[in-house]
Amino acid sequence: MRVALLTYSTRPRGGVVHTLNLAEALSRIGADVTVWSLARGGDDGFFRTVDPGVTQRLVPFADVPDETITERIVRSIDALGSAFEPSAFDIVHAQDCISANAVGTCIRTIHHLDQFTTPILVECHEKAVVNPYARICVSRAVADEVRVGWDLTPTVIPNGVDHGRFAGAAADTPEATELRRQWRDKLGPYVLAVGGIEPRKGSIDLLEAFAALRADAPDLSLVFAGGETLFDYRDYRTEFERRRDVLGIDPVVLGPVPDDDLPSLVAACDVFAFPSTKEGFGLAAMEALSAGRPVVARELPILREVFGDTVTYADSPSSLARALLDARTPDPHRRDAGRTLAQSLTWDAAARSHLDFYARHPYPRAH
Repeated sequence: MRVALLTYSTRPRGGVVHTLNLAEALSRIGADVTVWSLARGGDDGFFRTVDPGVTQRLVPFADVPDETITERIVRSIDALGSAFEPSAFDIVHAQDCISANAVGTCIRTIHHLDQFTTPILVECHEKAVVNPYARICVSRAVADEVRVGWDLTPTVIPNGVDHGRFAGAAADTPEATELRRQWRDKLGPYVLAVGGIEPRKGSIDLLEAFAALRADAPDLSLVFAGGETLFDYRDYRTEFERRRDVLGIDPVVLGPVPDDDLPSLVAACDVFAFPSTKEGFGLAAMEALSAGRPVVARELPILREVFGDTVTYADSPSSLARALLDARTPDPHRRDAGRTLAQSLTWDAAARSHLDFYARHPYPRAH
């Protein structure tokens, strides 16, 4: 089976991580997989090495100064759509709004639903939900949102997790121990958030929570990692910095972290904070569970569905502060349950479910 997986970027966002892991797992079980993506800003490859069994087709996409987000998205759709040739594939599977609009007839994975106010972006979002001939969601909660909003019934196929990679970073081997020590020497004890500083990640709420717990944990630092995104969050970042100054705290903002360094960064943290206001699954938090780290997450139905009792939940900066402090006290039962959950979610199982889905939803050549 010849499968095209399409994503909008080569950089480490959740949907891109999903695309690459799914592509490699599909390849391992015999599919002929090609990943298509825009190569933004001169990127010559993905943020990490991709298994050579997966073919890569990267479409050059130069930065344009002073381009609005609407203009960038429209240009992204046009660039990917002009380059893509569907006749070479048995399955065309788009992983986001941009790629779904670019290719038209496709299967679409709806990782989460966005809310836009610009008419063009509202239309793009609507088309990317309605026009695909079949749909997958990574959680039941998102599938239910699609059912309620559009009277459509996506199939739920959960994400996999590269459990071994993050569990290995938490192991007692000399190499893993040394890598964790390097982060601790650099950062001290720390709360970690991965995903950058943006509204959907609840970054300002985490800032407020950290300010509230400082008196009880003066040794603790707050670390943000990641942050590559298509959208322009300068106004939010400005407000983040204003609140940082008012509160008198100095978080460490690492920005994008090399993929090889991420597991040890996660494994060395005291607590993994996940105060996202909207998620489709929560892959970064599941990776933290793989590393045996306590996770404090936003009180959201989707996260309750995925994580159950393996994480602690909070619904405000004050409750987030209390939960972060409490999570520093080891809870072996919760830690072991989290590792067991993460280990149960494999990319190979996700790939097999996808192949079954593809067999039931062949590409409609007549279109």
